[in-house]
Amino acid sequence: MQASELEAYLHTYIPLTRAMQVAVLSIEPQQLILQAPLEPNINPHHTVFGGSVATMATLAAWCLLHTRLAAEGLANSLVVRRSTLEYDKPIAGTFQAIASLETPDLWEQSLQVFRQRGKAKIAVLSELAYEQQITGRFRGEFVALKT
Repeated sequence: MQASELEAYLHTYIPLTRAMQVAVLSIEPQQLILQAPLEPNINPHHTVFGGSVATMATLAAWCLLHTRLAAEGLANSLVVRRSTLEYDKPIAGTFQAIASLETPDLWEQSLQVFRQRGKAKIAVLSELAYEQQITGRFRGEFVALKT
């Protein structure tokens, strides 16, 4: 899947991403990067609203799994089971959410479980970055359900 295809998908099926002006910067097997500007995500303190930060972190993690499972040809419904987010610094401009698998060496095992049982739990990390500094960390456990 190309970045432009994923971005169009998000803007069509998750309208919040259009309002937030989410852009897909890159899709790689080991990492996916989203970006959003300050203006549509601003709070009264002239920094990014915490809800926008949480949305971007969750969305990047979801997109990484969505694209990886699609590449495997596995039809699924992907939901968040549990997540945590740590905010380290305020974000005062355009920012990125950079997602990667928490344990990439377990990917094949997760695929095998999914194929056998019709569902699998997969942990994903997202780092939030602003001006080349990490401003927050997200960990999410997702469940992929066979459709």
